Amino acid sequence: MSTKELVRAALFTAMICVVTILIRMFQPVVVIPFSLQPFIMLMAGYLLSPRAAFLSMSAYIMLGLIGIPVFSVPPYGGPAYILVPTFGFLIGMPLAAWAASRMIRASNLWNFIAAGIAGIIVLYAIGMPYMYIILNFYLEKVVDVIQLIKIAVLPFIIFDLIKIFIASLLAVDLSSRLDIERTYTT
Repeated sequence: MSTKELVRAALFTAMICVVTILIRMFQPVVVIPFSLQPFIMLMAGYLLSPRAAFLSMSAYIMLGLIGIPVFSVPPYGGPAYILVPTFGFLIGMPLAAWAASRMIRASNLWNFIAAGIAGIIVLYAIGMPYMYIILNFYLEKVVDVIQLIKIAVLPFIIFDLIKIFIASLLAVDLSSRLDIERTYTT
């Protein structure tokens, strides 16, 4: 990875930390808080290489797990955070950013939207089973799949689709301004 790419990856790590802390300050504590984390994750996927996007989101998780209070719900950081039901969505972010970045073949709106949808699908595919396991087996709250969809998907899917659209519009503009050419040949 080039120095420029490392700096961009670090910038996205810093942005997700700052955005999470700011949102946390202005909303009450809820089970799954409104978050701009998927938006930043999508932007990292859109503007970074797959490896840099993965590393950027992984660095955010590592910062939180070593104890820096960058996560959105109590305990805000430290290794105990792995027992928070929403931690699975954090685990999904590096893979979702990687998947979104990997899918982009050209810097146009429809590519970004399709990649964003794929990224959000990966995020939910990892986050929901993790939440199910923590709620049912660690917290011993009986939650079936329908209830899980009601608490983890339905309140947020419209917002995530809006985030995909806005991030895609922004990525089209930033790709041209930053001269980021997204053509991969596998």
